[in-house]
Amino acid sequence: MERGAGGVRLRLAALLLLLWSINTHAQNAPLEKPKVTRILFLLDASGSMMAPWEGQPRWNVAKRMLSKMVDSLNTYPNLEIALRVYGHQYPNAEKNCEDSRLEVPFAPRNAVAIKKKLTELKAQGNTPITYSLEQSANDFPTDKSSRNVLLLITDGLESCNRDPCAASIALQRKHVFLKPFVIGIGAERDFGKQLECLGQYYNAAEVATFRTVMNDVIAKTLSKTTVSVNLTDANGKPVESNVNMTFVNNVTEQPEYNYVHYRDAQGKADVVDIDALQSYDLVINTVPPVRQANIPITPGKANVLTYKTPQGTLWLQNPPLTPNPYGTIRAVVRSPAGATVTAGTFGTRQKLLAGNYEVEALTLPRTVRRIIIKQGQEYAFTYDAPGTLNITSDLKGYGSIYQLNDDESQTWIYDLPQGGSSKINLPMQPGAYRLVFRTKTSIGSKFTDVRNFSIRSGQTTSVAIFGK
Repeated sequence: MERGAGGVRLRLAALLLLLWSINTHAQNAPLEKPKVTRILFLLDASGSMMAPWEGQPRWNVAKRMLSKMVDSLNTYPNLEIALRVYGHQYPNAEKNCEDSRLEVPFAPRNAVAIKKKLTELKAQGNTPITYSLEQSANDFPTDKSSRNVLLLITDGLESCNRDPCAASIALQRKHVFLKPFVIGIGAERDFGKQLECLGQYYNAAEVATFRTVMNDVIAKTLSKTTVSVNLTDANGKPVESNVNMTFVNNVTEQPEYNYVHYRDAQGKADVVDIDALQSYDLVINTVPPVRQANIPITPGKANVLTYKTPQGTLWLQNPPLTPNPYGTIRAVVRSPAGATVTAGTFGTRQKLLAGNYEVEALTLPRTVRRIIIKQGQEYAFTYDAPGTLNITSDLKGYGSIYQLNDDESQTWIYDLPQGGSSKINLPMQPGAYRLVFRTKTSIGSKFTDVRNFSIRSGQTTSVAIFGK
């Protein structure tokens, strides 16, 4: 019996340990809290909203459609809605440019409150769109993790001599809300081009179109959107990966997402979530980077984007010489047009997009060569093993070293230090050179001394300069 009781105690202790272990792991990996989406309806209640629209006032149509919309949203989890109205507190004759008010603050499932408020309001006043946008910044709770959406329903333009487009962009850059939706209603006035800069504009000229647009906007707001990016070689095969991709908001010009590209064992690109309420430029951070402006993303869909990014490798290879008189040597890689692409240190490798480049090794003199990087291949770039120029002098003066070219011309490559050092050692590339020197105390150009010399790999060449 004692042995049996001991076994029970051991099993119980093991079970408790297992439960503790599971609980500890759960605490170390907390569940991510669902992101809250907040939709602020910004409704035009200016006097022009009382104009007829297919047999009834625009105001009545807008209120009825909005009531149906908030009803349909009442069951969505992690969703809060609010209502701000402008032009409803003062008659149009007063031209009030601050006639805007948050009538129903954000709250979950508050469709009843919004519907009730809509029955109490009347359209009568001015159109202070800019002021209303600015005030809306205070309507959204200070929750940096939420998705803030603004939906403007209007039949007219700003009437207070202000710039609503500038206000919208400024608020987007501050992440107050995402790119707004703008629904222009009524057929009498075509003002779409003046409101496109505010956000994504819809022209609802007919009542039926207005209903369709409202449904489309909500579907885009609440549906899940994903993107996978195929990075292909020159033949279109998706073989490239492990590259950082930046999704840049092309309105605010701020990076919204950074992903390091992943491709599984079957070659499929990873699927990532993205907010379709913004428009993006995609920067694939290869060297040099590939940028695609205004990438096509369909909200609520699994989007697949494909870009050619064939890459090879540049190996900056030191020559087999130990020790290397240069020490550490760097190189600059340029495009055929001369723009700097990257810089690197010899002894390292750098992936580059397949194509033509110019590489300049910062040797003395510079080693410049045009190269071709091919998909999946490595190009080894090196320079000749240097020799050493040894200059001895007991004089201060002014001098330069020139490279002698095959056509007997010369190219300047180096100025001697003017401090008059008695000994100078310069690692240099093999070749023919010329030293031109005049002492500081000489009284004419005719006392310039000219010496030709050669440099050979791994050898030292000595040139002495003494006064005449």
